Amino acid sequence: MIYLKYIFLLAVALGITACSYSFTGASVPSHLKTIAIPVFKDQSGSGEAEMSDLFTRKTIQKFVEDNTLRVTDRNNADAIIDCTILSLNDAPAIVSGNETVTQRRLTINVKVIYRDMVKKVVIFDRSFSNYGDYPVGGDITSVRRKAFEDAIDKISEDILLGVVSNW
Repeated sequence: MIYLKYIFLLAVALGITACSYSFTGASVPSHLKTIAIPVFKDQSGSGEAEMSDLFTRKTIQKFVEDNTLRVTDRNNADAIIDCTILSLNDAPAIVSGNETVTQRRLTINVKVIYRDMVKKVVIFDRSFSNYGDYPVGGDITSVRRKAFEDAIDKISEDILLGVVSNW
C-alpha cells in the first residue's frame, strides 16, 4: 500500500512538471526590429490580376497586427521577406458518386526568402502552400473568390509564424 502511495505521488509530481513545459519555438533575433515586405512577385501564370497586391497587403496586415517586427521600407529594414507566388492550382476536391464535382480546392504555393539585412545572411528559404475550398454551383465567382482569399490568409499567417517563431 505504501508503494502505491509513492507511485501516486511520483505520477502527480511528473504530471505537474510536465504541465510546466511549453514550446516556445525560435524567436526573432534580438537585433531585428523592422521588416520590409516588398510586393509579391507572381510567377504563377494564373491570370489572377490582383493576387500579388492582395498577398502583399494581407501579409503586411498580419505583421502589423502581430507587432513583433515593425513594417518599414526596404532601405530602413533590418530584415526583408522576398515572396514569389509559384503556382495557383484549382482542382476537384470532392466528386460525388455519379462523378460530378461538388467541391473544388484552390491551392497556392509561395516561395519565401527571409533575409537578415544586418548580418547579411539568409535566415530561411522555404515554400509555403495552403488552400481554400469552394462548392461548385450557384454564384461560382463569389465562392471562388472567398476560397482564394482564404488560401491567401492562411499562407500569410504561415509566413508570419515562420518569421516570428520559425514554425
